[in-house]
Amino acid sequence: MRGHWRQWPGESEIRKSGEFHLARAALQSDTRPSSRRQIMYINFWYAAERSEKLTAEKPIRVRMLSHEFVLFRDSKGKAHCLSDTCIHRGAALSGGKVMGDCVQCPYHGWQYDGSGRCVSIPSLGPKGRKKVPPRGQVDGYPTEERYGLIFVFLGDLPKEERPPIMPIPEWDKDGWRANTMDYHWNANYERAVENGLDPAHNEFVHPTHGYSGERAEYKVNELRIDHHDHGFEFMHTFQSPPLKNWLMKRIRNYDGPLDAGSGHHGPNGLYTYIHLTPTKWFHQYVWETPVDEHYLHTFLVSMRNCMIPKNKWFLKIADDNMDKRNFAIAEQDRTVIEKLDPVCTPAERSTRELLMPADKVIWLYRERLQQWDDMGWRIDADELKRMRAKRNVVYAIPSPARRESQAWVLDPVPLVEPRPTAQPLRAVGA
Repeated sequence: MRGHWRQWPGESEIRKSGEFHLARAALQSDTRPSSRRQIMYINFWYAAERSEKLTAEKPIRVRMLSHEFVLFRDSKGKAHCLSDTCIHRGAALSGGKVMGDCVQCPYHGWQYDGSGRCVSIPSLGPKGRKKVPPRGQVDGYPTEERYGLIFVFLGDLPKEERPPIMPIPEWDKDGWRANTMDYHWNANYERAVENGLDPAHNEFVHPTHGYSGERAEYKVNELRIDHHDHGFEFMHTFQSPPLKNWLMKRIRNYDGPLDAGSGHHGPNGLYTYIHLTPTKWFHQYVWETPVDEHYLHTFLVSMRNCMIPKNKWFLKIADDNMDKRNFAIAEQDRTVIEKLDPVCTPAERSTRELLMPADKVIWLYRERLQQWDDMGWRIDADELKRMRAKRNVVYAIPSPARRESQAWVLDPVPLVEPRPTAQPLRAVGA
């Protein structure tokens, strides 16, 4: 049923290039205040990495929400995530090694267990190395592995109050197959989510869908919107020509109505439903993980209940065709999203864009973001940037353990004060 996780073709070469690292360095060193909405939130689950990339032999470093983290597996294979900064002298724990159920700092050998507690300080000697001071801890974050991904809860909410991971209902159902991939964009994650929700861009950005905006009667029809606890979803019906791809036209080779729609789960979860016929469906689930305000790591699980031949050779052809199609569509989006100006959505929510009725789902998404703003979960990206430049200081995303202990070396990341008087969004004609 499930495919293998695949990386964007050629991405490893791009990421090794000097151009890539210079671009990242320029973005991270830019300390100028910004009037753009640089929105990142604590208290949600984020896809950190593919499960297959984290082995028992060595830890790995990941960057999320403009902070560094270390992932490692304990002796039983369970994945753990900690703040990557050793509280002794600032070394990156991800540069160390796994020792039993702990990660060992490469600088002075301090060992931290999966909860983030330091359990050994070698310089204290054989009799004293276990006598760790109360502040001998780094933030440790809840982790779960689903759908071939390692999810990390980056926040301090207790278990019973945490929003759930976006589910894939079809994952374990017979008659469905998954294609999976991940890739990186030089773009703000919020722009990527809005692109996935946008019902008006397909006809012009994705000629592979067969639309190409060539119809004089083109119009975005009524959106059937349903709200849920963690976001909303919508479906709409439109006239679609026959699909042009040689394999896809075997599924739909006629002109007629087609149902499609999208939804979001939290600030960075996105899903899309494409019902080519009443019984042949494609469902895609996307986690847009913000590396920082300007860069994102996307994880895609593409589910289908058709094009699943029993013959292994034909199945491989179908899988490869889906991978190529998904890569092509993502690349079409990337070429537009990476050039949006401003990079982030405007700070003045109702005056810096001329929204149309088809953009209703965009301002609904932004209204949801405002609700999380008002809960005090939004990272103050401008203050974080200023303080890092002024004090050369390291912050940590607060973990659930901070609700039980006040003994910490690193300060928690600054958050934006709630703004309950924020003005609601309005779309022209909505």
